[in-house]
Amino acid sequence: MFLNTVLVVLTDLAARLLGNTAFRQHFHLLLSAAVMFGPALSLWVSQHSVFAKRSHFLYRVFLRSGWGWTCVFVGSFVFLLSFSIRRSLALSVRHLSRLGVAGGLWLGFCKLLDHLENATGSCYEPLLDSGQPLLVLREGASRSECLRAGMLWRGYEVSEDVFLLCLCCLLLAEETAVFGPYLSLGGISDAPLRILFLFCVLLLGLWIFLLLCLLAYFPQFPTQLLGGALGCLSWRGLYQGWYRLGPNWYCPGRPGLGLLNTKTGSTEAEGAQLSHDHCN
Repeated sequence: MFLNTVLVVLTDLAARLLGNTAFRQHFHLLLSAAVMFGPALSLWVSQHSVFAKRSHFLYRVFLRSGWGWTCVFVGSFVFLLSFSIRRSLALSVRHLSRLGVAGGLWLGFCKLLDHLENATGSCYEPLLDSGQPLLVLREGASRSECLRAGMLWRGYEVSEDVFLLCLCCLLLAEETAVFGPYLSLGGISDAPLRILFLFCVLLLGLWIFLLLCLLAYFPQFPTQLLGGALGCLSWRGLYQGWYRLGPNWYCPGRPGLGLLNTKTGSTEAEGAQLSHDHCN
């Protein structure tokens, strides 16, 4: 009983924060400011910290599989919320398709950035001359050959880690924001749904923490800035652009559409609630 009370209190507070209009309007601005000014944290952090090592547990387990963790928790939450309300598999799949679209966009950009780095890069061999490190250009070597030979490949690079973390943070904030309005409309929420929501909130906190760690301990300007900008633009194009066109054969619609009328029983009230919660 006590644990259930704690769960209800924590999830209610988190849902109220994530569903708050001011938070929805300014979260992407806070994330952008973190990406822009986060590298300044390197002036205060210690390079002997455990987070200054790329082999740290959080980087190996979570960052390298960031999209997988996001899909597992957000997908479970979205499916359970939509299916428990409408008992419609088609509606649940439609809401889940937003994750598929975002995943396809992320993979497409990663392929594009990889080709860009290959096309604009060159191979360099590190040498020591009188104790000073030098990089000697090796022409004609491909990226795979260069890396297999233990040399360095330098090209036009965009931070895929920062891109992924920014996109996941904004996606988590969008998909979980409907839980607050759903509760305010009198929606039924049992323990499994609240636990999944709490896991999503914790995952959002973890992604923000890892983003700050990357910016502070591994500052790379302007590659990280470009990665953050790409993540924010992807979110803007999807959630603030395409998904607002409404549900149809080519658009899955906004989060919560078709779900937030449990108490009012009217589509107009639901649309007004969504417009208020998704305003810029």
